[in-house]
Amino acid sequence: MRRNSLESLREARSRRGERGSVLAISTIGMLSFLLITGMCVDIGHFYLVKNELQNAADAAALAAASSLNSDDGGITKATDIAVASFNNYEFNKTQATIGRSNVRFAVNLSDFDTGADMSEASAKPVASRVRFVKVTVPPKTLHVFFASFVIGASHDIGADAVAGMSVAPNYFEHILPVSVVTSDDGKDILPGNTYTIRSAPGNTVSPGNYQILAIDGPGANDDRTGLANGVQADVGVGDTVSTKPGVSAGAVRQGLNTRFGIYQGPVDPSVSPPDANVKQGITYQQYLDSQQAGQQNASNFQAPSTGTGLWGRRVVLIPIIKQSEFNNGRDTVQIFRIGAFFLQTSVGNGNGGDITAEYIGLRTVLGAGGYNPQGGPGMSELAVPVLYR
Repeated sequence: MRRNSLESLREARSRRGERGSVLAISTIGMLSFLLITGMCVDIGHFYLVKNELQNAADAAALAAASSLNSDDGGITKATDIAVASFNNYEFNKTQATIGRSNVRFAVNLSDFDTGADMSEASAKPVASRVRFVKVTVPPKTLHVFFASFVIGASHDIGADAVAGMSVAPNYFEHILPVSVVTSDDGKDILPGNTYTIRSAPGNTVSPGNYQILAIDGPGANDDRTGLANGVQADVGVGDTVSTKPGVSAGAVRQGLNTRFGIYQGPVDPSVSPPDANVKQGITYQQYLDSQQAGQQNASNFQAPSTGTGLWGRRVVLIPIIKQSEFNNGRDTVQIFRIGAFFLQTSVGNGNGGDITAEYIGLRTVLGAGGYNPQGGPGMSELAVPVLYR
C-alpha cells in the first residue's frame, strides 16, 4: 500500500509538470501568433499605402505628360497639372502633397538615371526637345502599430513615376470627321499655316463633297457628335473612310462650336465642354501664351460664358487627304496623314462659314492611340502619353 501511494504521488507531480509545460508552450505559441498577425497587419498597411502613393504618382505623371507640347508653356502646365493631380489624393487619413520641385523633366529616359534631368525652369529653354516627366513623392513616415519591437517604430515610404511621349503613333481616337486637303506630294502642309476644313458651298474639292467624313455614321447627328467630342472609331494612317455628301451646316456648326463655348441644338456643355480660351482669330502660339500665369486677362484671352472651360479643346486631330482622292458625291478616300491643328474660328450661321485651322507641326501629346505594326507610317510630330516606369 505504501508503494502504491508513492507511485500515485509521483504520477500526480508528473502530471502537474506536464500541465505547466503545456501552459508555457501555449503562451509562447499565442504570443508568436499575435506577433505574426501584427506583422501581417503592419506590412499589409505598408503595401496598401505604397500602392496608393504609386497610383497617385502614376496618375500625376501621365497627366503631366499629356501637357507636353514642345513649348515652354507646356512645361509650366505639366508641372501645374502634376502637382494639382497628386494633391487631390489623401493617404493614411492625411493629406500628402508634392511641390513643383518634385516634378522633373528629361530629353532622354536615361537622363533620370544619370542626373541629367531638369527642373521646371531648366526645361523651358529646351522645351522643344523635352519628352519625359518624372513625379517623385517624398518619403512619408508610417508608424508601426503592432510589431514595432521587431520591425521598428516607423518606416518611410515614397514613390515615383515616369511618363512621357510615346513612339510615333499611326492610329488615333477622337479625331474630327472632317479633312484637310493636300496636294498629291503632301508638301504643302506646313507648321504655322492655316487651312480650310469643311469648305462652304461653291468652294469644294469636288461637286457634292465638302470635306466631311462619315466615320462613325452617315447621319447629321454623327457629324454633330464627332465634331463636339471626336469620333469613336480608331482611325489610322492608310485607312479608307467614307465621305459624306451635303453641307450638314447645322450639325457641323452645333458640334464644332461647342469648343468655342457656343451651344445650339442638342449639345450639353457638361459632355462637350468649351475650351478655357474661346478668343477667336488668335494663333496657336498666342493660345499657348495665354495659358501662362498673368496672361489670362490679356487681349488674346477670353473665358467662355457657358460651361466649364478645359484647355486643349481647340487643339484637334484632323485627317489629311490628297485632293485626287475626292470624287463626286459619296465616295471613299484614303487617309494620307493625321495632323494636329488649332481651331482659329467658330462656324458662322447659314450654309457658309469655312473653318480655319492652323497646322501645329510641333511634337505634341494629343488624345489617345498607339502604333500598329501592320498599319501605315507613324506621325513623328504626334505622341500619346505613356507610363514608362
